Amino acid sequence: MPNTPTDPTSSFRLDDRVVLVTGASSGLGARFAAVAAGAGATVVLAARRADRLSALVAELDQRHGSGRAHAVEVDLTTPGGPERCVADALDVVGHVDVLINNAGISQVTPAVTMSTEDFRHEIEIDLIAPFAMARDVARAAIANDRTASIINIGSILGEVGGGKLRVPGYAAAKGGLHNLTRELASQWGRKGVRVNAIAPGWFETEMNDAMFSDGGGRGYMDAGSAMGRPGVDGELDGAMLYLASDASSFVNGHILEVSGGWTAT
Repeated sequence: MPNTPTDPTSSFRLDDRVVLVTGASSGLGARFAAVAAGAGATVVLAARRADRLSALVAELDQRHGSGRAHAVEVDLTTPGGPERCVADALDVVGHVDVLINNAGISQVTPAVTMSTEDFRHEIEIDLIAPFAMARDVARAAIANDRTASIINIGSILGEVGGGKLRVPGYAAAKGGLHNLTRELASQWGRKGVRVNAIAPGWFETEMNDAMFSDGGGRGYMDAGSAMGRPGVDGELDGAMLYLASDASSFVNGHILEVSGGWTAT
């Protein structure tokens, strides 16, 4: 028989690895950071809201031991923000093994009334900032002969149009992010840097809580899913751990949809 580990779950562990998460002060980002820490990683939480970052760092340190979580206060919308974020993370922990590009915005505006400036702003945050973060993490990993896993948080709206949702900037950015994932994977795979993406369906966050509290919005989400419901807390954990860890060591350039079958119907 092949000499394989007796515990098949061990390949999902993140012991001795550093995970940098953007948009980590709430929602999916905070959840990703907590799950990574629970799998053994040291986590670097990047976001604008310093008070929330401090609270989450304290919570993770209490749960997993002092020094397991660090905060980087940064506004990715400012010039040089993504570059400073990676530089500050490297200063604090020395290297980054996993980057989770989670920060983003969504503007609900019909395309015919959306200004060019607003469209450009959304592309800057949802596409250009993740590129800059990925580039600088890859540069550091390649320069130091280290492997790395980059996980871009895309969306089902990067695969299909939003239609009546009216999110032209978001859909364009997420579609671009998905193909950027493939392009970077093809450029960096031979250098030990894997790049993949998760395309979530509907999960309640601060960005979309109005849809969840609206009967029509909830009906739209339920009707569009093959499972008849949106996602709940925890249902992205496995996808994130899979792509971050050695469990996916031969997976590169993949868009992993976690949507309850949104694009299957």
